[in-house]
Amino acid sequence: MSQPDVSVIIPVYNEEEGLQVLFDRLYPAMDRLGIRYEIVFVNDGSKDRSAAILREQFQKRPDVTRVILFGANFGQHMAIMAGFEHCRGSRIVTLDADLQNPPEEIGKLLAKMDEGYDYVGSIRKQRSDSWWRHVASRAMNRLREKITRIKMTDQGCMLRAYNRHIVDAINSCKEVSTFIPALAYTFAQRPTEVVVEHEERAAGESKYSLYSLIRLNFDLMTGFSLVPLQWFSMVGIAVSIFSAVFVVFLAIRRLIVGPEAEGLFTLFAIAFFLIGVTLFGIGLLGEYIGRIYQQVRHRPRYLVDAVLEKSE
Repeated sequence: MSQPDVSVIIPVYNEEEGLQVLFDRLYPAMDRLGIRYEIVFVNDGSKDRSAAILREQFQKRPDVTRVILFGANFGQHMAIMAGFEHCRGSRIVTLDADLQNPPEEIGKLLAKMDEGYDYVGSIRKQRSDSWWRHVASRAMNRLREKITRIKMTDQGCMLRAYNRHIVDAINSCKEVSTFIPALAYTFAQRPTEVVVEHEERAAGESKYSLYSLIRLNFDLMTGFSLVPLQWFSMVGIAVSIFSAVFVVFLAIRRLIVGPEAEGLFTLFAIAFFLIGVTLFGIGLLGEYIGRIYQQVRHRPRYLVDAVLEKSE
């Protein structure tokens, strides 16, 4: 396989129902661009027939197809990292296998890179998701931008294009847990975004639950900023000042008015509030300590069973 101009990386996890539709649209879309390309599928430990279907597709188009087979499920971001480390293109595009981002839009991102941009994100024109995903996405976007100063209009859209130097910089990082689009943004010299179409899933169901989205944003916030810890410190200072003033007030009132039993529930409320703040702080510290724990173990981020590719 000659050196490709573009590598398209697609993580796959239990997508057997929609893979053939993806093939039928992806390969013609890339052929129409008239450039040398490779498509790198990363099977993330699928439990269905996804791996077998990818093998069949490799046999049909070995000239432009490569397949990386994981030994277990390591997550979408680790699948993309594996694709980054094995791809050979000068420009790299990431794409979901569920066809929510049409493969025909890849040309739009590459055209934007031709203008001199080294990192092109995407904004879904009309999202075909449930209402709670819209609300959660907007809330997380605002929170992430305030904490990390990383500006991504639509952080949940996987259709993105990266210059080779950005991918090389990401590969040089040995973080166990990270958020690739945000990491790429920090390395980019000329980042930009384009509006792309968005469709409903071709088949199957979303692999991201509400819990997964929350976990992803915890990784984003704790991996790129110390602001959450600083905010918690400020809250602690404010609560301490308020508590001290309240204690002084109660002492003065006791001297002037005398003791009161009616304020018992107020004290309970204040105590529960302080306990809640403390527990939140412990959890926040646990996130940072957990990241350190994962990093110092030096375990492999993923295990590759096999790589299907055409021999030189």
